[in-house]
Amino acid sequence: MCGIVGAVAQRNIVSILIEGLRRLEYRGYDSCGVAVIAGGEPRRARSVARVADLDAQVRDTHLEGMTGIAHTRWATHGAPVTDNAHPIFSCDTVALVHNGIIENYEQLREMLRGKGYTFVSQTDTEVIAHLIHSLYQGNLYDTVRAAVGQLHGAYAIAVVHKDEPHTVVGARQGSPLVVGLGEGENFLASDALALAGSTDRFMFLEEGDVCELTRDGVRIADREGRIVQRDVRTVQAYGGAVELGPYRHFMQKEIFEQPRAIGDTLPQGDTFEATLFGEAAPQAFREIDSLLILACGTSFYSGLTAKYWFESIAKIPTQVEIASEYRYRESVPNPNALVVVISQSGETADTLAALKHAQDLGHRHTLAICNVATSAMVRQTGMAFLTHAGREIGVASTKAFTTQLVALFVLAATLGKLRGRVDEAAEANYVKQLRHLPAALNSVLALEPQIIAWSEEFSRKENALFLGRGLHYPIAMEGALKLKEISYIHAEAYPAGELKHGPLALVTEAMPVVTVAPNDALLEKLKSNIQEVRARGGQLYVFADADTRIVNDEGLHVIRMPEHYGVLSPILHVVPLQLLAYHTACARGTDVDKPRNLAKSVTVE
Repeated sequence: MCGIVGAVAQRNIVSILIEGLRRLEYRGYDSCGVAVIAGGEPRRARSVARVADLDAQVRDTHLEGMTGIAHTRWATHGAPVTDNAHPIFSCDTVALVHNGIIENYEQLREMLRGKGYTFVSQTDTEVIAHLIHSLYQGNLYDTVRAAVGQLHGAYAIAVVHKDEPHTVVGARQGSPLVVGLGEGENFLASDALALAGSTDRFMFLEEGDVCELTRDGVRIADREGRIVQRDVRTVQAYGGAVELGPYRHFMQKEIFEQPRAIGDTLPQGDTFEATLFGEAAPQAFREIDSLLILACGTSFYSGLTAKYWFESIAKIPTQVEIASEYRYRESVPNPNALVVVISQSGETADTLAALKHAQDLGHRHTLAICNVATSAMVRQTGMAFLTHAGREIGVASTKAFTTQLVALFVLAATLGKLRGRVDEAAEANYVKQLRHLPAALNSVLALEPQIIAWSEEFSRKENALFLGRGLHYPIAMEGALKLKEISYIHAEAYPAGELKHGPLALVTEAMPVVTVAPNDALLEKLKSNIQEVRARGGQLYVFADADTRIVNDEGLHVIRMPEHYGVLSPILHVVPLQLLAYHTACARGTDVDKPRNLAKSVTVE
């Protein structure tokens, strides 16, 4: 969601800016644009199509320059139309790109209108551009520092001014921004990935930082205005194109990459050690008495699943909260709780804000489960466990989710071992089960032809119910989310025992009911819930373990899972739900990898 690229060099940097945007396309966007200082004036090209269209515009107009900024925008304030696309200009003097949301933009807009400024966009971003123009007295760096002091909200910005044609100024508060260092040239981006191939040396800006980039160097001031040095890190950001290979969409490819991704995420040893989570973990894990998990969307469902593991395996009280809700309510902090934040990108705005809120409340122990080693989340927590899902292009998360589950299970087993709840025999059994997961997943993926047959029926529906019990209720929630995300079918999940408390009123022969049916302690209860649906004429679609004795019948459609996998069963049962959503979306002809209104990395609140 929203990507920034900037550069100042002794060569034409337009191709670098365009390539940076291309590498950020997977995050999702509605429009894109690029601006350079050329001939003493800012010039730009903007598009409400794809980066390829922007590239064609640039070539047709021969847009060139040695200083410039570029952006992919996911619309918040104002529709995705050209006038709202970034870069935003002020008086043909200032050009600016912006990630985030300015909360006091209405007050600033009225103030600036009073000074004679005319607004041509519906964006909150335009107030920043005009504010900088109104304050400019010959030094862009000082002007931006003064301007950001008047902004409330979250932002990462990059700015150029026609009077300083060899300078780019950036600032961040609540949205990521990274400086890339070169020889005789320097870069700015919202993600190091955007600069792969141009540099591998980066400085990650901290909250409140303002930076000035010239050809010869970088100057950074913190929120107090003090000149500071940020650590330079060498990061080999993979920038090559991700190929589809034999797959129709990236989502399908990523579903089938899950055996490899899980294998890469599993710890190498045969024991669960606290050091897997960082140097601070052994001491911290001895001090904690509970867990607080903060996450959004799919990551929230991984946390809900893990709650069952933490409480059944480690016997440790666990609370799971939607990050965007947690930060806005009165809560009772527990300094001895381990705060676990989960995110694929590590840049999820709500989760980062919730993490900061927890730390401000006095929570001392923080742990990130994340797929990106250089992310803000990993840098802001005391401990981390990196998943190795690899780059995930499809907006609907698949392999990131299952690798999060693996990481959380390893954490549960580790805490259980430290608390004396997991003995050597149990530890060896868990390790064996984890090692077998990739092979077990390959068997589940072999069910794809049967699932395709179901998807033809689902594609003609507009509503669906998903049922699960216990450990598999969050998996039903994840299945419903996947279906609604990419097929646009309204889908909701319920604990199966809640059917008679309301949802059963929706059940008719036109309502497909998807049920996750592992052979666990709740199986007989689940069978009773299945009969409740059948008695009302509902059409059941059941993913059942082989030994459940649930068989195909009128109104009852069954796909047999290859094996029962005990406590790790959720990792297997979610995969057919991913495939069902994927093939239903294909049958309906939707944009599977880039579903409408959604973005991959949610960097605004």
